[in-house]
Amino acid sequence: MTVELFFQTVVNATYAASYMALIAVGFVLIFGVMGVVNFAHGELYMAGAYTVVALYAGVGLPFFVAVAAGLVFVGLLGLLMELALFRPLRDNPLGGLIASIGFLLILQTIAVLGFGVRMKNVPPSTQEKLVLMDGAVLTYQRLYVILAAVILLTALWFFLRKSKFGWALRACAQDREAAVLQGMSINQTARLAMFIGAALAGVAGALTAPLVSPTPFMGHSVIVTAFIIIIVGGLGSLEGAVLVAILYAFVHTFVTTLYDGTLANIVGLLLMLGVLIVKPTGLFGAKERA
Repeated sequence: MTVELFFQTVVNATYAASYMALIAVGFVLIFGVMGVVNFAHGELYMAGAYTVVALYAGVGLPFFVAVAAGLVFVGLLGLLMELALFRPLRDNPLGGLIASIGFLLILQTIAVLGFGVRMKNVPPSTQEKLVLMDGAVLTYQRLYVILAAVILLTALWFFLRKSKFGWALRACAQDREAAVLQGMSINQTARLAMFIGAALAGVAGALTAPLVSPTPFMGHSVIVTAFIIIIVGGLGSLEGAVLVAILYAFVHTFVTTLYDGTLANIVGLLLMLGVLIVKPTGLFGAKERA
């Protein structure tokens, strides 16, 4: 591997880690607060991408206006899921999981009917790029993803630790029954978790739309990657999701560059299997309370 290729791979891995972290943190937040595995999370990512297809590539709105619309729209989809699916099935996690699969299929069908099954080419918002050390190139489009991930995840960290609503989210994630006894509203907390978790997936899809050529089935690979990240990091750990997203992105990108993508996927699955054998709760997960 040449020095130029090494630094270019580092740049590519940093970009991949950024959008993976946004998706995985949203997934973990929903699971931690609501106790349900949202199989439609990948389709929320897809919905964010298609919002940009419709508003930016279709209508001609400015790119960042379309991205903001994608964030809000997918966050509202999350609220709809909480109200219509997860709240009625709050005491039935398996039922919630199955309902999320149904919602997944609904979103895919809407995307197929509205946009067709072929990939949509979204023009980049800018052609500018940065030339880094030893000739490595970072396009502004990828830089936007990296900066957005840093800003949003940092803001979420402060929100969870410094605000009243953030404390409520953490309390419900740690012990829902105790949170109820303290007078916290489970419905309000669940709505907040679903909006934030869905919005993070939506903004990841919106920002990466010019880079990935959206399709109605683009959520499949994303949800598999998110599962690997949260299982290795620990189902209830937001910090673990971020750190493992970085680790996974670098491993996957370097293996893909040196060998091929299929081998990189196998390495990721082997990493997950190894962690499950050695530490079933994940690298940063806590043991389940008795």
